[in-house]
Amino acid sequence: MTQKNTSSVRQGSQNQLISTQRYLQFSEVHDDTLILKNGGLRAILDIQSVNFNLKSTAEQEALISSYQGFLNALNFPVQIQVRSRKLDIDVYIADLKKRQGKIENDLLREQMSGYIDFIQRLVEYSDIMEKKFFVVVPLDPIRSQNKSVWTNFLDYIQPEDTVANIMTRKREFKNLKKELDARVNTVKTALENCGLGVTQLKTEQIIQVFYQAYNPDLARTQKFSDSEKISVGESPSDNLIVDEK
Repeated sequence: MTQKNTSSVRQGSQNQLISTQRYLQFSEVHDDTLILKNGGLRAILDIQSVNFNLKSTAEQEALISSYQGFLNALNFPVQIQVRSRKLDIDVYIADLKKRQGKIENDLLREQMSGYIDFIQRLVEYSDIMEKKFFVVVPLDPIRSQNKSVWTNFLDYIQPEDTVANIMTRKREFKNLKKELDARVNTVKTALENCGLGVTQLKTEQIIQVFYQAYNPDLARTQKFSDSEKISVGESPSDNLIVDEK
């Protein structure tokens, strides 16, 4: 009787994992690209923000004009995402503690300890938020663009994945990636002309963004470390598939 109950619990957990993964829109992350189940590719650009209000009138007008140039340079859609999350200072604190260990003066070491405690309490109780700005550059294969509105809607609410879809994606990837890279260069050049810093997210950074988005609380206590160890997660929230081939 005990063995049957244990088996049922395990089977239920597996079914929950499969069910959760089934409704995710993306399938793989490799070659600095997010691959959707419909064969679409997405590149993600990390944009360094500027404080518009601190600029002079002439600088503000130049920024607006440059942004208009950016929009006019596009002949394809892009998506602008703003992510707000509680400021994570763990790396900064770890660096401070490393420096503290090298201080020989007892007074300075004690002051460093007090500063570390102050910063940790400040961030913990003040809910200081960090904003990240991303531009998502899309490219979809022609076969997905020719689908009807109803078919696209069904694919969105219940994205299925089959072996045939996987093989089709692999055959299309190289050609689509070349066109996606051209789009990325267009967007990157236009945004850099606005005076903005632009960096394309690498494979591991893309995975980290989704890990933090799907696991906001867990991401603060269990840091993302090695993408090579991630395949299909052990829990319903860990459903990233990584393929480095």
